[in-house]
Amino acid sequence: IAKEVAKLLEMKAQLGEDEGKHKFVLKTPKGTRDYGPKQMAIRERVFNAIISCFKRHGAEVIDTPVFELKETLTGKYGEDSKLIYDLKDQGGELLSLRYDLTVPFARYLAMNKITNIKRYHIAKVYRRDNPAMTRGRYREFYQCDFDIAGQFDPMIPDAECLKIVHEILSDLQLGDFVIKVNDRRILDGMFAVCGVPDSKFRTICSSVDKLDKVPWEEVRSEMVGEKGLSPEAADRIGEYVQLHGGLELIERLLQDPKLSQNKLAKEGLGDMKLLFEYLTLFGITGKISFDLSLARGLDYYTGVIFEAVLLHQENEHVEEPLSVGSVAGGGRYDGLVGMFDPKGRKVPCVGVSIGIERIFSILEQRLEASEEKIRTTETQVLVASAQKKLLEERLKLISELWDAGIKAEMLYKKNPKLLNQLQYCEDTGIPLVAIVGEQELKDGVVKLRIVATREEVNVRRESLVEEIRIRTSQC
Repeated sequence: IAKEVAKLLEMKAQLGEDEGKHKFVLKTPKGTRDYGPKQMAIRERVFNAIISCFKRHGAEVIDTPVFELKETLTGKYGEDSKLIYDLKDQGGELLSLRYDLTVPFARYLAMNKITNIKRYHIAKVYRRDNPAMTRGRYREFYQCDFDIAGQFDPMIPDAECLKIVHEILSDLQLGDFVIKVNDRRILDGMFAVCGVPDSKFRTICSSVDKLDKVPWEEVRSEMVGEKGLSPEAADRIGEYVQLHGGLELIERLLQDPKLSQNKLAKEGLGDMKLLFEYLTLFGITGKISFDLSLARGLDYYTGVIFEAVLLHQENEHVEEPLSVGSVAGGGRYDGLVGMFDPKGRKVPCVGVSIGIERIFSILEQRLEASEEKIRTTETQVLVASAQKKLLEERLKLISELWDAGIKAEMLYKKNPKLLNQLQYCEDTGIPLVAIVGEQELKDGVVKLRIVATREEVNVRRESLVEEIRIRTSQC
């Protein structure tokens, strides 16, 4: 008993110390951030553009839990698996926070025996990365995914995914961009003919994937020095991965004596040619580049892979525009659903993920630089009073407007000054003021003031809703 008492006293002493000394730190966890009303207004604008594009292409929406069973996520992400957030054992289940929206989607398809769906999913994902928050990289961030699952004729859904990326990036007016396209089969075929052993395909693939960030010399020394590839094989890879172009490059590689002998590469190049024919019909090949260095590190890709990159030109004299970074990526993953299905039934899938955080940080910086005023509310009209003792009338009128679906506000004061009410509209960007005064009440009208022009018109009470709708639809 004495032993236990001593233990408890020690614990009490520790708690006591903590109470006195502990200084509470107010901060968000590393790799996360808060979003104030201004930032949320920009985000909503971006989300709305993306969602309307997904809906325009006929997608349904789904949602899945923020955490999955750990075994669901294990072994799906290659070298990136070390970035998965594992949770403490909670009552017998080992869980992890989702790393992306693709693996949960595959689990959802297998679990519900769905073989055909076109869906979008916008939700937060988690990566235990060392974040570069200034460049829009976080540990908690949104992904916006669009995927087509089902057995269809080759390259038609794949072409639509690229069209969607093109539409969204054009709509958001982020500047010039290029969508790089490659195929896992072309890569694997290329590795085979260059003399890379099967066991090293994936690890060499993740080295090649760094080519957009570091020069070929560095990638080559990683392959040879760290990953044990022969210098000859590395040099052969170097001849291919520095090529990029369009249909003419595909034609040239189909004639390549080594590549054309490889079954996988030939299949991939045939499909790539078909893809480019469809993209020509969509009228978007000007922004598409067939790029043999594109590898995308994830293990689950099986066919076409693509990545959209923003270009930014520092000045007109630059030969090659500099890349700002990837803002969308995706590809075909025909084997992922089969990994979850007890009978191994495959559901072919192709999808794209829009890098919302990168896009958002670019737009945020741009708006800060332009000093454009951002509205953080959608209020259409402020209900104001011209004299004292009209609170009841304001409350009656604002209630009528709310019931009619009009977005309205009023100041929470019994007798606010008219000047203060008008100033509030100037500050928050509210376009209209509905003013109730003693004379107006007698005449059965409301004075409607247009904030921008300061013009005032008397509107009959029963016509007010319609008048506000007409005027705000013109704003």
